[in-house]
Amino acid sequence: MEDKRRLLMDRSQPGRRGTTLPLCDVPESALPNARHLRDNLPMPEVSEPEIVRYFTHLSQLNYGVDTGFYPLGSCTMKYNPKLHEDAASLPGFANIHPLLEGDLSQGALQLMHELQQALAEIAGLHRCSLPPVAGAHGEYAGMHVIRAAQIARGQGHRKTVIIPDSAHGTNPATAAMCGFQVASVPADGDGNMDLGKLREALAGGDVVALMITLPSTLGLFDRNIVEICRIVHAAGGYVYGDGANLNALLGRVKMGQLGFDVVHMNLHKTFTTPHGGGGPGSGAISVSRELASFCATPVVTFRNGRYQLETPDKSFGRISTFHGNFGNLVRAYCYVRMLGAAGLREVSGNAVLHANYIQAKLKKTFGLAYQRHCMHEVVFSPTHFKKHGVRSLDVAKRLIDYGYHPPTMYFPLVVEEALMVEPTETETKETLDSFIEAMEKIADEVRTSPQVLHDAPHNSPVGRLDEARAARQPDLRWRKAV
Repeated sequence: MEDKRRLLMDRSQPGRRGTTLPLCDVPESALPNARHLRDNLPMPEVSEPEIVRYFTHLSQLNYGVDTGFYPLGSCTMKYNPKLHEDAASLPGFANIHPLLEGDLSQGALQLMHELQQALAEIAGLHRCSLPPVAGAHGEYAGMHVIRAAQIARGQGHRKTVIIPDSAHGTNPATAAMCGFQVASVPADGDGNMDLGKLREALAGGDVVALMITLPSTLGLFDRNIVEICRIVHAAGGYVYGDGANLNALLGRVKMGQLGFDVVHMNLHKTFTTPHGGGGPGSGAISVSRELASFCATPVVTFRNGRYQLETPDKSFGRISTFHGNFGNLVRAYCYVRMLGAAGLREVSGNAVLHANYIQAKLKKTFGLAYQRHCMHEVVFSPTHFKKHGVRSLDVAKRLIDYGYHPPTMYFPLVVEEALMVEPTETETKETLDSFIEAMEKIADEVRTSPQVLHDAPHNSPVGRLDEARAARQPDLRWRKAV
């Protein structure tokens, strides 16, 4: 049988042709300078069936939510209805130009306006702004809103942003990019923010805001969140909510009612846009009434019987080209309208149920950082595997041999040997049971044959790589064997 892994150049035979180029239908242009030209440019010569089979085989090496369970924690890699892709591809949405006059774009503007209202209602806040094109971009926009409001009320001297030590790495990066200093606050023994340490951080009177993820990256709902917001507000600061994990709260908790002033919402995670591969993203932000006039431009309003783009009175400016990733907005709008209030509540219920089911089945085998129910994701801490010479990395690599994408490893950084699993709301019980079975088999191998884990993966196109070197010195060139 022909080896499908052969490189395209290895398949090449002189004289084979896979296509015939059409005659040139544009005017010929002058060639570049002679020093840029080559007389001999080796190119593969293959037939059409060979090249089709080659690229089809490469595509089958990809792993995604359309091919299997993708349990990456903190990322919400879930299946999204293809119907929403169809809606975003409709000519009236896909081909509309962002500079089209308002009278000719009322449908698109209406969609954006209604989505703004829906997201603000879900967050329990006053206004929603759609231009940010990623989660971190939403953070950046939200912190600029806070900075603009802070300066407007004569407190430009405040420079510190408090961030839990379990936060997404983008939180401190965003604060620093906005010109703030970062103060880290640890969790207490139960996984909640340490209130004593928080009060200490606020004592200097220099705090602009607290940036906190709810549920946290530990997969936990902070039981002190209302008190946390009260304490920060009493000290003159704002509370920024990283809504990356909002799929655990939909229809059940409104973050604005808890005390948050700004919340960004990852439409590419919670609200049905394909996630991964660097985009597309959307990090819409919702803000309190006090902060509404500081939002990025534009926002969509409805005045005198028509929808129109406007700049808020005290807007800090533009955050993206035109109006954000419009295709993502279409998908999110379809998701919200399709599910409605009851459906959104079911999403969060299933997300939390699935994570707790996996936790209950595997906690004795893999161990937990915190002995309490989780939210939408569970963080295991199998430190006891070390006595067998096995690390979480070995578990993750071995899982590939069982046909699953590995979970998130070593994050949050504050959890030793962390394995973070997020099953999402879209997986079936049968899928979860199969994953649990695979994890239990790996745990047995830890005790009986740890070398199998050290050598994993065994069945993938490539074996164990030097991941640090692969990231820093990627070798993407083909070299003909000598």
